[in-house]
Amino acid sequence: MDWLSETLLSHTAIQAVIIICLICALGLSLARLRFRGISLGITYVFLIGILAGAIGHQVNPDTKLIDPNMLDYAESFGLVLFVYALGLQVGPGFVSAFRRGGTSLNGLALAVVGIGTLLALAIVWLFGFPFPDMMGVLCGATTNTPALGAAQQALKQLGMPDMASTAALACAVTYPLGMVGVIFALMISKRSLRPFLRKTHEEGNKDEAFIASFEVSNPAIFNKKLSEFTDTDHMRFTVTRLWRQGRVMLPDGDTELHEGDRLLVVTSQRELKSLTLFFGKRDNTDWNKNDIDWNNLDHKLVSERILITQPRINGKRISQLNLRRRYGVNVSRVKRSDIQLVARPDLILRMGDRVTVVGTAEAVKRVANELGNTVKLLDEPNMVTIFIGIVLGLLVGSIPFFIPGMSYPVRLGLAGGPIIVGILVGAFGPRVHMVAYTTSSANLMLRSLGLSMYLGCLGIDAGTNFIDTVMQPVALYWLLYAVVLTFVPVMIVAIVAIVVKQRTFATTAGMLCGAMANPIALGYVNDTTEGDHASIAYATVYPLCMFVRVIIAQVVVMLWFS
Repeated sequence: MDWLSETLLSHTAIQAVIIICLICALGLSLARLRFRGISLGITYVFLIGILAGAIGHQVNPDTKLIDPNMLDYAESFGLVLFVYALGLQVGPGFVSAFRRGGTSLNGLALAVVGIGTLLALAIVWLFGFPFPDMMGVLCGATTNTPALGAAQQALKQLGMPDMASTAALACAVTYPLGMVGVIFALMISKRSLRPFLRKTHEEGNKDEAFIASFEVSNPAIFNKKLSEFTDTDHMRFTVTRLWRQGRVMLPDGDTELHEGDRLLVVTSQRELKSLTLFFGKRDNTDWNKNDIDWNNLDHKLVSERILITQPRINGKRISQLNLRRRYGVNVSRVKRSDIQLVARPDLILRMGDRVTVVGTAEAVKRVANELGNTVKLLDEPNMVTIFIGIVLGLLVGSIPFFIPGMSYPVRLGLAGGPIIVGILVGAFGPRVHMVAYTTSSANLMLRSLGLSMYLGCLGIDAGTNFIDTVMQPVALYWLLYAVVLTFVPVMIVAIVAIVVKQRTFATTAGMLCGAMANPIALGYVNDTTEGDHASIAYATVYPLCMFVRVIIAQVVVMLWFS
């Protein structure tokens, strides 16, 4: 058995990989445990890493559990992989989040970030609390490991590796409290603000595709061609079918509108009133139900949802494909990441989009062959984009930014650079025909792998002095301040959102979970509220808040020690 002890105790790459994998495997196994419907999830990897680091230090105080260079590499690579994959995931929705509704939600979420940061700095100034400790407490209370990574990188860049370890230790102690603290804060806010909840109303996504039918009864548009109206900027809609004298037609830009024509239109909810006035009359048929058989509306036309899997289609606008002229079909909607979009001519298509095409069966089949419609092609992620993106992210993270009054340049670092590049590639990659699409399962695997590696290594590093530190009075202060940093921002913004902004509890709770980067709390909200309003709000604010927290963590550290 000498070979086994030598393999597990010698500081080699094999030993490092074995220990990190065992910690991740055990932590992820415990992540399945739930207490009253609540689980700490991947946080268990962090806790098992702390336990392993503490045991290793107690057994042999003079030797690290893993070679420090190996540990630093695995921790850094895990962080980079996690934040870049996260950027790819949230990138497509990052820009669109600032449309109507998203701007207000992001403003409230940024208030959570700002209040928490100012509270942390106020505690340091008023009570003389150690700044590195407070950075760790802030990251733990907000369950934001990328921000911790950014703060650690900044401290190491300033030549303070011991302070970086202290910050990680403070985060380790307060992280579990941050995970469950948001849930308790939401419970209290819901109970205390119950009288105001009755006054709120749910708001749908008014930019999402909505199907309606209208009757042409406005004399001003009689005998006018559709192309005269569909290209205007003040109204965005697509006419997919036209009923005239009992016959169904597939309209195009040259189709003239006659009195009594009935139109099936894809638009957004915010355009309904304008279109009703424009066409003359809207009927009460509900075309947005899931059980509608579109192919039974007529015997000549079929409606099929086609998956874009051809890389050459990636980044092209719908108008560039000329599908109406070449095949005689209409594109009515585009489904992207569970969101239905109106098929505007200027809409840029991406790999993985599902476009709804209306036309004859033969024409739709030819369109499907051109667009791909092969699921197997999407199962293989574009690894070139992933590796090139990581390289670009690291280069961007290394660029020094000189701010007046600071003695050290600010760098985005391992956390900031890759997440920015990931967001840009995810949002704008298709514009330069860069295939940024990865399946949800592939992206989730990359993020889970990276985050597990990072948390496991971070736990090993923090666990070295964990037991000695927890037994000291300073740990009690960490927990006390973590409660303040978790509860105060959530409660203040909850009051503003529900009482002042008249937001629903589901939307408010989802926004708060996104601002605090807390998917565990989001799971609780989804279990206790109806609909997907909480998830939509979470996805709307999460990208910006994650980015801002990563940047603020570095800037605050640099300014403090400048």
